[in-house]
Amino acid sequence: MTEKVKPYKDSSLGKKEQVTKMFDTISKEYDGLNRVISFGIDIKWRKKVVEIIKKTNPITILDIATGTGDLAINLIETNATSIIGLDISEGMLNVGREKIEKLSLGNTIKMVVGDSENLPFDDNYFDAITVAFGVRNFEDLEKGLSEIYRVLKPEGTFVVLETSVPTKFPYKQGYTFYSTKILPLIGKLFSKDKVAYKYLSDSAAKFPFGKTFNNILDKTGFIAIEDKPQTFGVASIYVAKK
Repeated sequence: MTEKVKPYKDSSLGKKEQVTKMFDTISKEYDGLNRVISFGIDIKWRKKVVEIIKKTNPITILDIATGTGDLAINLIETNATSIIGLDISEGMLNVGREKIEKLSLGNTIKMVVGDSENLPFDDNYFDAITVAFGVRNFEDLEKGLSEIYRVLKPEGTFVVLETSVPTKFPYKQGYTFYSTKILPLIGKLFSKDKVAYKYLSDSAAKFPFGKTFNNILDKTGFIAIEDKPQTFGVASIYVAKK
């Protein structure tokens, strides 16, 4: 069982409700601060996810925890005819809808409110499913992964982009300093929600990355599991099949 990290320690709300509240609050500032915090490297990571998915020639794609839709929009390059971006935060989705409208991509990309642990889709529905920086926000990680497995077609591809913790010196020490000291400070200075970026740091530190996450995917039923550390191990791309 993975450890639950919640945004608001003094709140009686469950993790799911707290995460929704947090992302609704920071939705307008999220894209800009995210670029600053990651030094823009997250753009490069998303492109790698797109390249992996593109090779499978999908027709239908589900992007879970789509947020403001960056990855869903990038997935247009795969030539899929239907891309659904799903998120529990209406605030984040509204920002994404504005982007999609400006790019005239509404015929291909649909943004829908939904719960990753109770997906509103039939079994074996999608050719490919992606999650970028979202699985650590699942209230029940195993349940969320089981739902993803259920709606993915046999031989379909599942790709996760998520933070991880470097294990080698001096990257581990540098990451720890940045994530525990600098990241929360940026949040306090520039965010409407003073605890949001501390939560993002804490949840990243507690996420079961690498072989531990591979084992959870294996337990869920996925096969051909690979993990690909990115940028000295500060993020990882996981690829699995059904």
